Amino acid sequence: MVSRELQLTHLELSIVLTNDDTIRRLNAAYRSLDAPTDVLAFAMREGEGGHLHGALLGDVVVSVERARAQAARAGRDVLSEVTMLVVHGTLHLLGWDHDTRPKDVRMRAETARLCRLARVRRKGASKHPGGPGGVPRA
Repeated sequence: MVSRELQLTHLELSIVLTNDDTIRRLNAAYRSLDAPTDVLAFAMREGEGGHLHGALLGDVVVSVERARAQAARAGRDVLSEVTMLVVHGTLHLLGWDHDTRPKDVRMRAETARLCRLARVRRKGASKHPGGPGGVPRA
């Protein structure tokens, strides 16, 4: 549902679920920040040679360890937090950013809207395990 909403049905996206140590190393290597973070997005269609990647949108890397801690602090379940981080990272791959206050407000609103769609999908999926919609997808 979310992929259709974002018109991603013909694009490839990789999602990596990892831990704080791995995402810290990636953050240090690619952003020169030697600290763990919750999500990183690596766009394949940007920069030099971006046009060569066709349907490859990019990679979203989520620290489940960080998501678990953030979910506990916010009183949410881990799946909702991971879903939010995947949506947030995917929006970055599509060119969204939050480097100004207006962009941040807009991106947060879009993230929340897409997470609501994902929750509706998950609730419907639980009624038909193994059938259409039986596996939640972000």
